[in-house]
Amino acid sequence: MFEEEKISEYTLPNGIKIIHKYRSGAVAHLALMVNTGMRDELTNENGLAHFIEHMLFKGTRKRKAYHILSCLENVGGELNAYTTKEETCIHASFLKEFYNKAIELISDVAFNSTFPENEVEKEKEVILDEINSYLDNPAEEIYDEFENNLYKGHEMGRNILGTTELVSSYTRNDLCRFLNSNYSTDRMVIATIGDISFEKFKNKVITYFSDYQSVCTTFHRTRFNLQHTFNIVQERNNHLSHCIMGGLAYHIDSEKKMQMVLLNNILGGPGMNSRLNLNIREKYGFAYTIESQYNAYSDTGNFSIYMGVDPQSLDKAINLVFKELDKLKDNKLGTIQLSNAKNQLIGQLALSCESSLGELLGMTRSAFTKEGIEPMQETIKKIRNLTSEDIIEVANEVFDRNNISLLVYKGL
Repeated sequence: MFEEEKISEYTLPNGIKIIHKYRSGAVAHLALMVNTGMRDELTNENGLAHFIEHMLFKGTRKRKAYHILSCLENVGGELNAYTTKEETCIHASFLKEFYNKAIELISDVAFNSTFPENEVEKEKEVILDEINSYLDNPAEEIYDEFENNLYKGHEMGRNILGTTELVSSYTRNDLCRFLNSNYSTDRMVIATIGDISFEKFKNKVITYFSDYQSVCTTFHRTRFNLQHTFNIVQERNNHLSHCIMGGLAYHIDSEKKMQMVLLNNILGGPGMNSRLNLNIREKYGFAYTIESQYNAYSDTGNFSIYMGVDPQSLDKAINLVFKELDKLKDNKLGTIQLSNAKNQLIGQLALSCESSLGELLGMTRSAFTKEGIEPMQETIKKIRNLTSEDIIEVANEVFDRNNISLLVYKGL
């Protein structure tokens, strides 16, 4: 069904892993991912991982901020970065003839950033504006507050951006300390998808990355084991009520992860034919938007259902969601239903690979899992082998009403 492209891997003596997938075309994509994110911060470091991501583009030993931004943009390329709960990533897209430029630039910002004091102060204001903007958007804020309550007392529940108080207090020394404690070479992967042979790519990476000394830091993450539920309703001065319901699910290496992916897709995935969309938004018109998510992390996971509804329809919508969850718990999928669900998920995965950058970032993140990078054909095989018994078993474990929490921002 798919022409599988070979993935090649190599590890430098300093611990940095190289991943390569050949794909013909004018545009190439490159990413350096560090297995460090928000959850690796101490309590008084909340927001530092994200702050560092911002500061990586603000100056190195040989480049000012302008030169970093212009390096690839002058040849039509793009440079960007992001931070998650568990990773920090720098990525670039560019014409294939500029591989040297892109690899050298990412090497420079990752290992030679100087965090100028004046830029630290300026970037504080940018991040504080980002925090205030997010707090003004209840549809975004509610996701973070839900996870904060779900992982109460654990670092997984903290906000990636940090708090205004902590961000305002950070200095250059704080950034340097966190980077030195967490940006170790054995936690780094550099990967590409593009029109370049593995040997050429490997040699270019060796040129720009092999001189950096092997640095291995203590890597300790506290596993989240506390299961609890909550039911929180807050009065908000909004015209719309925002609601999230959900609970814990499977971690990224779980044998039941693929069952959960398929179950989530059936329930409230991106398709307009999801059960939540058809039966709550389309049939009754109770929700302006409704969707479900499944997030898998290294040692935990969660699922959530978000909906934006008229305050008058909130209780009815919540009851209907529980009915949909009960249907999936009580009724096995028929042969045709299961086949259609599998085909839809496989098609969505195939379409997602049309975005080489998106595929690259997923592939790079997979390098941190126990299984490593899984070929697309193997993923498809796993989906094809799922049974209706597999789906109903997971539905009963995850959708148990005793494990479902609720957070509501109740509108006027």
